[in-house]
This record gives sequence, structure tokens and C-alpha cells, in this order.
Amino acid sequence: MKRKIVFLALMLMPFAYAQEIKQVPQITVSGEGKVKVTPDQATISVSVETKGNVAKDVKKENDTKIDAVLKLIKKMNFASSDFRTQRVSLNPQYDYEKKKTSYNATQTIEIIVRDLNKYDELMDGLVNQGINRIDNVIFQSSKLADYESEARKLAMKEAKHKAEDYVSVLGQKVGKAMTISDNTQSYSPQPVYARFKTMSLAESDAAPRETLAAGEITITANVSVNFILE
Repeated sequence: MKRKIVFLALMLMPFAYAQEIKQVPQITVSGEGKVKVTPDQATISVSVETKGNVAKDVKKENDTKIDAVLKLIKKMNFASSDFRTQRVSLNPQYDYEKKKTSYNATQTIEIIVRDLNKYDELMDGLVNQGINRIDNVIFQSSKLADYESEARKLAMKEAKHKAEDYVSVLGQKVGKAMTISDNTQSYSPQPVYARFKTMSLAESDAAPRETLAAGEITITANVSVNFILE
């Protein structure tokens, strides 16, 4: 009989503990932190696209232009880790009306521009060396981790301030945080590329020297915090 009583008591303990937890006054709030910064670097993707009727000739022409592009980048003292071949392709294109196959070769280079003062010079040089497609320009900050940390702290402060606003009229105080959920979405800088895709050599020659408007980027953090009320 004693064993049955002990077993029953042990079975009831988790339920009693759960009821005790549920009775603790709590409040759950969200907080958002935003930090606006001026970008100090950019990542650009540029391509050389060539077309022709003979595959090997098209590829050779493309390789020659890419070679000139890479030499220019090295001449401008970009670190080897700041540029790379992103994509290489050679595709047949069949014209059903002319019953003829042509070829399209494309090579894409990704370049990190850590000094935005070099941007205009680099772009002019790339176009002069054969770049005929600028796919995108993404503005970034070299201190992204620091700004993300600042945004998280601001989000937590806002969450606590919001909780204090809610409970102040009830004569209660905000206690310790029970749970913290990071709801921040991965930071993804917005690309700028629409007006560059169709830029020809003639258009680049006619363009003003100052062609970059980096503006600001916003680093955002979102949290959800569950506080105990005292």
C-alpha cells in the first residue's frame, strides 16, 4: 500500500510543478533596434559577354577580354582575396528561322571595393577593357558585426521599455527575463543594378564623373522577450 502511495505522489509532482510555473505572472513583448550607417564598401558583379558562330573563337575572345579585366584589377592594387571568377558559361543558341547555331560565352567577376573612392575609376577601366554587363552593386559596411551588436542591444532596451510601460499602470515591476527569442532576419544588402545593366561604352563616356550615390543602409534586429512580473 505504501508503495502505491509513493508512486502516486511521484506521478502528481510534475503536474503540481507545472501548475506552479503557470501561476507566475509574466509578460511577453517584442523589441526592434535599428542602426543606420553610411556604407564604406561595395561588392560588384561584372560580366563579359561575347557572341559568335564558332564556339572556340567566341570563348577565345571572351578569355582575352577577361584577361585584360583581371590585369586592370591587379594594377589597381586590389587584394587577390577581393576578386574572383563567379561564373563561366558557353551556351549554344539555335535560330529556328535561320536554321543556324550561334554561341554565347559569359564570364562573371565579383569584386569587393573596400575604398569607394576607387569606384568610378574601376568602372571606367572595366568598361574600357571589355566589360559589357554590370549585374549588380551591393553596398556594405566593413563594421557590420559591430552595428549588428548595437542593433541587438537597442532591440532589448526597447523590449524592456515596452514591458515597463504596460505594467506601470498595474503597480508591478518587470523582473528577470525568462526567455529571449532572436527574430532577426539575415541581413541582406539591397543591390543597385537597374540602370547599369544596359550601360554601353558610349553611355559611360558621356556620364558625369561622380556616378555613385551610396546613401544609407539600415541594420535591424528583432527580439521577443518573456519577463517575470514582480
